[in-house]
Amino acid sequence: MSVLKVSKLCKSFGKKEILKDVSFELNDGEILGFIGPNGAGKTTTIKLILGLQHYKNGEVIINGFDLKKDFEKAIDKVGAIVENPDLYMYLTGRKNLELIANMYKGISSEKIDEIVKMVGLENRINDKVSKYSLGMRQRLGIAAALINDPNLLILDEPTNGLDPEGIKELRELLKKLSKKGMAILISSHNLAELESFCSNVCIIQNGVIVSTGTVDEIKTEETPMYLFEVSSTDYFKDKLLEHEEVLDETHVRIVRSKKDVAKLVKDLVKNDIDVFEIKLLKLTLEEAFLKKTGGNVIG
Repeated sequence: MSVLKVSKLCKSFGKKEILKDVSFELNDGEILGFIGPNGAGKTTTIKLILGLQHYKNGEVIINGFDLKKDFEKAIDKVGAIVENPDLYMYLTGRKNLELIANMYKGISSEKIDEIVKMVGLENRINDKVSKYSLGMRQRLGIAAALINDPNLLILDEPTNGLDPEGIKELRELLKKLSKKGMAILISSHNLAELESFCSNVCIIQNGVIVSTGTVDEIKTEETPMYLFEVSSTDYFKDKLLEHEEVLDETHVRIVRSKKDVAKLVKDLVKNDIDVFEIKLLKLTLEEAFLKKTGGNVIG
C-alpha cells in the first residue's frame, strides 16, 4: 500500500529552479534510498515533504492525505530526523523522550519503554545524553521520531559521524522497523551501506529524478558485463568491443547480450579454447550511481 506519493514536485528560490517534476512513491515495509550529488535537491525535497518549506506546484500525498489540503492528517503518522536530532544533552535519554511525549495525547510510560527497547537503549536510557556515543544519540533521535507511532520514517543523512559499529546498529534497527511494515525514506551519501539494506533507490541530479527502481534494477547494466575464464586470451586480441578488456592470460571482461555471449562461447570451443567459467558481473550501487550521473560526486 502506498504510504508516500510525490508527484511533479517543483521548487524555486527566486529565479533558480531547485526541483523540477520530482516524482516517486514509497510503500509500506519499503526502505527507499534517496541519493544524489551535493546540491541535487535531496534535503529540499525532504523539507517539502515534511512541510518545512512551501511548494507551489506538485503534490505530496501521505497515507492518502494531501499535504497542502489536509496538513495535520497527512503529517500525523510521520516521524523524521533532518540532519542531527535535537536533544537536550544535560537531560537523560528518558527525560528527552518524556518531553516529546508530552506534545502528543495518550503516550504512556509503557509505550516509551517499548520504543526504548526497540532502539536498544534500555541499559542507558537513564544516563545523561552528554554521555552517549554518536550512535546512541542517533538511536535516541529515532526513538523520539517513533513516539507518535508513525508508519513513515524520514531520515536525512543519519549515518553522518557514525563509526562502523554505530552504522551497523542503525542498519539493524531500520531493517527491524521495515519488517514491522514501516516505510522508510533515507537520504545518505554512504552508498555501500544503503546497498546492504535498501529495497529501492531513487537518484536525483540537478533537481531531476534520473533513475528509480529496486537496488538490483539500478545496478543492472542495459548490456550485461561478463567475466570469462578461459585457457588462453590470445583469441580476443583483435576481437574486443568497446569497454571490453583482457585482464590477464586467462581472464577477459566482455560486455555483450546473452545471445552474443552464447555465440562467443561456440566460437571459443571451435577454436579449441577451453571455457572454465562465465560470471555475470554486477555494478556496485556506487558504480551505478556514478554511471547514471556522469561521475558526479555523491553527497
